[in-house]
Amino acid sequence: MITASAKKRENIAEYLLYMWQIEDIIRAYGLDLDLIEKNIIDAHSSLTPEQKKEMRDWYESLIDMMRREGVEKSGHLQLNKNVLIDLNNLHARLLKNPKFARYAAEFYNTLPYIVEIRSKAGENKKDELESCFDALYGILMLRLQGKEISKETLEASQQISRFLALLAKYYRQDYNNELNFDDDEVQL
Repeated sequence: MITASAKKRENIAEYLLYMWQIEDIIRAYGLDLDLIEKNIIDAHSSLTPEQKKEMRDWYESLIDMMRREGVEKSGHLQLNKNVLIDLNNLHARLLKNPKFARYAAEFYNTLPYIVEIRSKAGENKKDELESCFDALYGILMLRLQGKEISKETLEASQQISRFLALLAKYYRQDYNNELNFDDDEVQL
């Protein structure tokens, strides 16, 4: 809704993690709009009735999409998959262009963590970026549950976060037509 669209404009990585959390919240309430309204929407006492209606409509549309796309129990909405597709396309363009050497270096610094994440995934291997998002989302869930996070995991999450923050920065620039792949000026 308002938060989601603001996150999407400002930081696509935060937006994607937020939307995955919203999917899980909807699942936790059994895709029951009345329960979501009672426990989430009504808890926002500062919202006007119009804003609450807008929020309810937004949740209702997400629930409808989840049902139509068959992701009631697990998986992600196509709109979130599309974000990953866009990010993967930008990621490939950035890696191919020598003027984005800092990005490539950040990616290669992250790659050992990605390899480790993917090796633990077994048959459920995902692409490099989705593996990064899965790792950060998993850590977010551990924090929400109050579980201890190892030093190694925190170290990995810091590197993954730096990498995704840089990708998000370039995504915002690209979205605003401020990212130039053609000139010779090195991008920081």
